Amino acid sequence: MKSSLVKTPKTGDYKLSCGHLLPFGVSHVPTGVNFSIFSAHATACTLVLFKPNIEAPVAEIPFPPEYRLGHVWAMVVHDLAFEDLEYGFRFDGPMSPRDGHFFDVSKILLDPYAREIVGREEWMGKTSNSHKPIFRSRVPGTIEVLEPCRVQRVQNNDLIIYEMHLRGFTRHESSGVKNPGTFAGLAEKAAYLKNLGVNCVELMPVFEFDEAENQRTNPITGDPLCNYWGYSTVGFFAPKTSYAAGARDGLPVREMKEMVSALHKSGIEVMLDVVFNHTAEGGADGPVFSFRGIDNKTWYILDEKGAFANYSGCGNTVNCNYPAVREFVINCLRYWAAEYHIDGFRFDLASILGRDTKGAPLANPPLLEFLAHDPVLADCKLVAEAWDAGGLYQVGNFPAYGRWMEWNGKYRDCARRFLKGDPGMVGEMVQRIMGSPDLYAAAGRKPTASVNFITCHDGFTLRDLFSYNGKHNLENGETNNDGSNDNLSWNCGTEGPANDADTLELRLRHSKNAMALLMVSQGVPMLSMGDECGRTQRGNNNAYCHDADWNWMNWEPDEDGKKLLRFTKAMIAFRKNNAVLRQTEFLSERDQVGSGYPDISWHGVLPWHPDWTPGSRSMAFMLCGRHSQAIGGNHQFIYVVCNMYYQPLTFGLPVLPKTMRWHRFTDTGLPEPTDVCPIGKEEQLTNQKSYSAREWSIAILVGK
Repeated sequence: MKSSLVKTPKTGDYKLSCGHLLPFGVSHVPTGVNFSIFSAHATACTLVLFKPNIEAPVAEIPFPPEYRLGHVWAMVVHDLAFEDLEYGFRFDGPMSPRDGHFFDVSKILLDPYAREIVGREEWMGKTSNSHKPIFRSRVPGTIEVLEPCRVQRVQNNDLIIYEMHLRGFTRHESSGVKNPGTFAGLAEKAAYLKNLGVNCVELMPVFEFDEAENQRTNPITGDPLCNYWGYSTVGFFAPKTSYAAGARDGLPVREMKEMVSALHKSGIEVMLDVVFNHTAEGGADGPVFSFRGIDNKTWYILDEKGAFANYSGCGNTVNCNYPAVREFVINCLRYWAAEYHIDGFRFDLASILGRDTKGAPLANPPLLEFLAHDPVLADCKLVAEAWDAGGLYQVGNFPAYGRWMEWNGKYRDCARRFLKGDPGMVGEMVQRIMGSPDLYAAAGRKPTASVNFITCHDGFTLRDLFSYNGKHNLENGETNNDGSNDNLSWNCGTEGPANDADTLELRLRHSKNAMALLMVSQGVPMLSMGDECGRTQRGNNNAYCHDADWNWMNWEPDEDGKKLLRFTKAMIAFRKNNAVLRQTEFLSERDQVGSGYPDISWHGVLPWHPDWTPGSRSMAFMLCGRHSQAIGGNHQFIYVVCNMYYQPLTFGLPVLPKTMRWHRFTDTGLPEPTDVCPIGKEEQLTNQKSYSAREWSIAILVGK
C-alpha cells in the first residue's frame, strides 16, 4: 500500500503504511517497524511511542481505519530508530463492566506479544510516581540466535527434575556467584546440578511479573512483602527483567539464552513453569496492564453479568479455549521453544486449560489437544498440574492425548502418610511405587505420566515436613489463614527447631527415607530446591511473599544438611545405574522373560507374604533387573525394605539364583558413613536369610 505522511501531536512527521497482520506484536521490516495487535471489541487503537527514561510519550499515532482488517490493526512506521524505542497502545471502546468491557483511552497498555518489557529493571525498585511501575513494551534490537542444541533430549523415563526459584537459588551470599539471583548466577551453578545428578531444572515463573504488587508488610519484622514466586504474569513473551544482571543494559533476552545454553552444555534440560490460567490483572478492582484494556471480554471468562470467573483463585481466569486466546498460548510456547530452546513446560493449575468459554470442563479440550500435537512442540515435555482452584481435580484423568505428564498429587499425599507411619497405606503405596497404574494404565498411559514428588515449592520443605505439625505463616500478614492446613507432616515429637540428638537423627532419617522412596519409585522423580541439603522455611508452608535469606538456598548447610546431600547424590546415582527403576512400561508382577522371578514381587517380614492388613506399616519388594525395558545401567536384583513401624522388624530375604548374593547399598537406619555404600562396592551381607530393619527406616539391597 502507498505510504502516507502523518503529523502527531507530540513530535514531527512519521511515514506510515499498511502493515502485515501476522505475526502479532512487533516485527522488523526492511524500512521500519511493523506493529500488529488484535481486539474484537475496540473501536479505535493508537500507537504510543516513548524514549527510554522519559515519562511523556514522544509520539501518539492513531491507526488509520483502513489499516484494520477484521479485528486486527496493523501498521508499519518507517525509519524508526528501534534500538532506543519503547511503546504501548491506547484502545477506545465502551466502558461497560456489566457487558464485560473496560476500555479506557487514558490508559497506555502493554503489547501482549512484547518480547521485552521495561519498568522493573531493579528487583523491588520503586518508581518515582507510584508504588506500581509503568510497564512499557520494548522493541527488541538484534537478537542473538542460539546454536542448535546438541544435547540429546532426555527420555521421559530417565528424567530427574529439580524444581527451583531462579532468584532464590543463587541470591544468598553463600552462593559465591558473580551475579546472585540472576540468569547468569544459575548458569554458574550448572556444575553443581550436574554433580547432584539431576538432568532437568523446572524454573518457577521467569516471565515478566510485578514483584511489588503485594503491598502488605511482615507483621513481625515490618519488612515489605512481595510477590516472590511470580505466579502473576504481566508479559508472557518477555523474560523477567530484574532476573538479568544486565537489566539496565537491555540484556535479559541474551542472558536467559546464555543460561539455557550453559545448562544444556551440562546435559541439563530446562523446563518452564508457565501460568496461563490467570494474569496479573486480578479481579474487577485489579490493575490494568494489558489484556483487560485491550479486549477484556475476549481474554477472560465472564459470567452473564460481566463478573470475572475465578477458577484460579487469583481474581480472574483466562479464556484459554477461545480461538484467539488459544492461538496466543500456542504462539507463546512456540516462541520459547524456538527462540530459547526450552525443553518443556509445566502448566500451573492446568485443569483451567480444559474449561470452555463458560468455565465448564470439556471432554476434548482443543487447547490441550493442539499443544499435544503441535509440530513445533513435538519434542517438548508437557506437564500438567492437574487441578485448579475451582474444584476440578483431574489427577489420573487429565486429557493427555498420549503426550501429557502430570504432577501426581496422589503420590505426594500417599508417600507422606506412609512415611510417617499412618496405618492402611501399604496397599496404595504399592500403586504409587509402580508408577500409579491404578491412575494411568486403563487409559493406555505409561509410568512416565506420573511426576512423583513429596515436596514442591507449594508447601513444606522436606526438612520442615518432619519438623512441624502445623504451618507457621504469621509473617505472611494473613493471620496464618493462608497455606494448606492438611500437610500430612510430623514433627517427630518437637515442634520446630530441636536440640536433642534423638529428634534430629529421626528427622534426618525420615528425610533420607523420603529421598530413597522417591528414587526407587517408577515414574519421573522431582526434587524441590534445597531439599537435598535440608533447606528450611521455618515452618512456613506458603512462602510466596518473602524475598529473604531464610527463603533462599543456603550454600553452607549444617551437618545434617551435608549428610542428606551426600545421601541424595548416592540415591540419584543408584537410580541412574539401575535400569529396572526407570521402566517405560508398567510392571506386570509376572515372569515374562523366563528369569524364574516376576518383574516385581511383594513381600512382608516373610518372603513372598506381604501384609495387606489395615494395620500394616511395612512392606518389601523385589525387582528382577532382567525384566528392564529401559536402556543403560545394570540389570541386578533390587530388594527394598520399608519399615515405617515404630519398632524394629526382621525381614526374611528371598532366595537368589545360586551364583548371586545379597549386598547392602543403603540403610537409612545406620549412621554415617555406613548408611550408604559407593555404587559397585555394596557390602555383602553375612546373613543371606534375613535382614533387621530399624523402626522408620528403608534399606536397599542388591543381588549380584
